[in-house]
Amino acid sequence: MDEVAISVNNVSMRFNLSKDRIEGLKEYVVKALKRQLFYEEFWALHDVSFTVNKGELFGIMGLNGAGKSTLLKIIAGVFKPSAGTVAVNGELSPLLELGAGFDREFSARDNIYMNGAMFGHGTKYMAAKYDEILDFAELWGFEDVALKNYSSGMYARLGFAVATSVEPDILIVDEILGVGDYKFRAKCEKRIENMISGGVTVLLVSHNAKTVKKMCSRALLLEKGRLVCIGDVDEVCAEYGDEA
Repeated sequence: MDEVAISVNNVSMRFNLSKDRIEGLKEYVVKALKRQLFYEEFWALHDVSFTVNKGELFGIMGLNGAGKSTLLKIIAGVFKPSAGTVAVNGELSPLLELGAGFDREFSARDNIYMNGAMFGHGTKYMAAKYDEILDFAELWGFEDVALKNYSSGMYARLGFAVATSVEPDILIVDEILGVGDYKFRAKCEKRIENMISGGVTVLLVSHNAKTVKKMCSRALLLEKGRLVCIGDVDEVCAEYGDEA
C-alpha cells in the first residue's frame, strides 16, 4: 500500500461576505458597535475528500473561482477549514504566491537568508544553497539590488528558486508554471521532475489542462467548490473539457 502524504477528509470552507461597502476602519468599528454589520455566507468548498501518495505529482484543476487556491491554503495551514480535517505527512513548502515572504525593501541576498529562516533553515544551510539559488534564478549581478527594483519576472524566478531549494517532502505549486517566459517555465518543470525523481510529493494547481496532463498522473476537478471527479489525469482532463 502506498504511503499517504496528504489526506483531505470532508473539508468545507465558509466565508462571511459583507453585504455593505465599508469605507475605512472607523466606519467598520462604528457599525460593529451598533451591530450593523451584515454578512452573507459563501461556501468556497463543499465536503471535499482525497488523498495524495508520497512521491506523486497530483493535479488540482478547475476554472477561476472553483476553490483551488482556498483548498491549497487549507492544506498549507493558512486557513482552518470550517468543517473536516487535513493531515500532512512531511515537511511542506507552499509556493502559493511567488515570494510571498519576501521584503521588497531588502536585497535578494537578504531575502534568501530570511526566507530560509522562515522554513527553519539556518545561515550555514542557506549559504550552501546560495549559489544554486542565484544560478537558477539567473540573478548574478542583481543579488544586492532591493526587490522593489526587480521586474515581475526577476521576482518570480527568485521566488521559485528559493522555495524549491529547501528540499521539502511536499511542494505545493499554485499556477506558478504560468508565470515567466517559456524558458523559465521549462526550467521550473525540469526542477519539479527532478524533485519527484528524488521522492518529493508535488501538488500542482492549474486551470491549464495541458500543463496538468503533461506533468501529472492523477488529478481532481473542482467546480464551484465541489469535487466533480478524481482519478486518471486523462479522464479528468476530458471531463474538464479544456483542449490538451
